[in-house]
Amino acid sequence: MVTVYDVNANELIEKAAGHLEEKIEEVEQPEWSYFVKTGVSRERNPQQDNWWYIRAAAVLRQVYMNGPLGVEKLRTVYGSRKRRGSKTEHFYKASGKVIRTVLQQLGEAGLVELEEGEGRKITPEGQSLLDNLSLEVHEN
Repeated sequence: MVTVYDVNANELIEKAAGHLEEKIEEVEQPEWSYFVKTGVSRERNPQQDNWWYIRAAAVLRQVYMNGPLGVEKLRTVYGSRKRRGSKTEHFYKASGKVIRTVLQQLGEAGLVELEEGEGRKITPEGQSLLDNLSLEVHEN
């Protein structure tokens, strides 16, 4: 059986983002997301139109592989180094609002669930979705 661990992450995330955008109503890009940066180390907002769904698919994959995870851990995963002129670079965490909202939407869709005191973990429906998409990626 093919799982998330057996396929290319970029191809799986791209496939899952398309699935979330087309078939899952609860995952919807908010209006404010067109104007926000994804972290302090970024200079501009994302240029891709479907960046919200790509981030949602990537977060779902992270929760599948490393769950249970909370917002703070995911902020660290998606954080990056900020250039500060002539000073040395410094690591900053990613935007918590984006990750928190994505996790809430995935929770409403029934793909992740909150585990008290530990963060969010993948549900059987979310695991099945990613495993099925992994099989499709593997076959192509």
